[in-house]
Amino acid sequence: MPKDTLTITDNRTGKTYEVPIENGCIRTNSLRQIKTSDEDFGLMGYDPAFLNTANCKSAITFIDGDKGILEYRGYPIEQLAERSSFLEVSYLLLNGELPTEKQLEEFRYLVTHHTYVHENIKTFMDGFRYDAHPMSMLSSTVAALSGFYPDAKHTKDERSRRIQMTRLIAKMPTLAAFSYRHSMGLPYVYPDNDLSYVGNFLAMVRKIGTTTYKVHPTLEKALDVLFILHADHEQNCSTTSVRTVGSSEVDPFSAVASGVSALYGPLHGGANEAVLRMLREIGHVSKVPEFIKQVKGGEGGSKLMGFGHRVYKSYDPRAKVIKRVADEVFEITGKNPLLEIAVELERIALQDEYFVKRKLYPNVDFYSGLIYEAMGFPVEMFPVLFAIPRTVGWVTQWEEMVKDSEQKIARPRQVYTGSKRREYVPMGERNQK
Repeated sequence: MPKDTLTITDNRTGKTYEVPIENGCIRTNSLRQIKTSDEDFGLMGYDPAFLNTANCKSAITFIDGDKGILEYRGYPIEQLAERSSFLEVSYLLLNGELPTEKQLEEFRYLVTHHTYVHENIKTFMDGFRYDAHPMSMLSSTVAALSGFYPDAKHTKDERSRRIQMTRLIAKMPTLAAFSYRHSMGLPYVYPDNDLSYVGNFLAMVRKIGTTTYKVHPTLEKALDVLFILHADHEQNCSTTSVRTVGSSEVDPFSAVASGVSALYGPLHGGANEAVLRMLREIGHVSKVPEFIKQVKGGEGGSKLMGFGHRVYKSYDPRAKVIKRVADEVFEITGKNPLLEIAVELERIALQDEYFVKRKLYPNVDFYSGLIYEAMGFPVEMFPVLFAIPRTVGWVTQWEEMVKDSEQKIARPRQVYTGSKRREYVPMGERNQK
């Protein structure tokens, strides 16, 4: 009868080892028993960027990249984007089940009444230069929240954890809007508890010289859908950062600040900006075939941005949803002049054997930047718009890590490639060149 084990023969010694297989994985610590001598540390796995290493067990998000599947707690992302709301999805991620009407109302009330930030936060943000990047302000300000809520250090206390998690979800749109207003030289706008989660954010960003702001329902719904699509995405760079920093038992504000910092990087949160830059460089729909030719030939450093994904080897399920949202937004804002280029680029790439063979399909970033720009957001705000919804994913993943008895403070191994032991050489005896 087949056994859930892996038999390994070490050709250096001729010894054979049997290692258990669990959930399609072996525990790499099991390799430590494979040694050439008693002094040998034992075999390790070497996996730069964690391409084939699982660092946790998680019940939050399921991805099958080959089949183009993304599910939150078992629910397909397409159904959630079509039928749900961001706060309902947030409740689902946090608690594992969709809420009842009463539970959702209570959750909405809690989030709504935690949106205000301490007045000193405004003073803190005023310390940034007028041209500071909004993500720089956001990551710093999120970290500063730990100084305002010292009780957040009680990470093993479930009640305290939930209070901090609610605070983060509620205050992130306020901090994001403040960072935008500061960068634009505009006065800060306080939250309005009569508005929805997304509507409140848009009002804090857009309100100028009025006591009320009418949010267009189509744009509000579009951003709500985008928030759902970005709420969580398994063990990506920023989520791994939150889990790694959080493993030291630091407060969640500090842990989430590390996630914001990771998202600041152009390879993570800056992908949709790169798409816009590419479309502008193409310049006109008539130049798309020539650009495709340059990409295939590796000419001039031309790269097809917004296509392909580390995880998805077929069509990104979020991209299908976001394309529909883009059409709805452009009916209100007018078509982005880059849209025609994007559509033609997608059409050709999906038919070209070169790209099909390499499984390069549009991802979520291909259209999101066009939508954000159509809604009037500068490119510097794109990763901020990513950070707002991803906060719920970060805090959910953080709490799961805190409650996981197998998790310890993160401490990866290394393969040392430096000099062997040598003796200190006095200054006068060193070779002077």
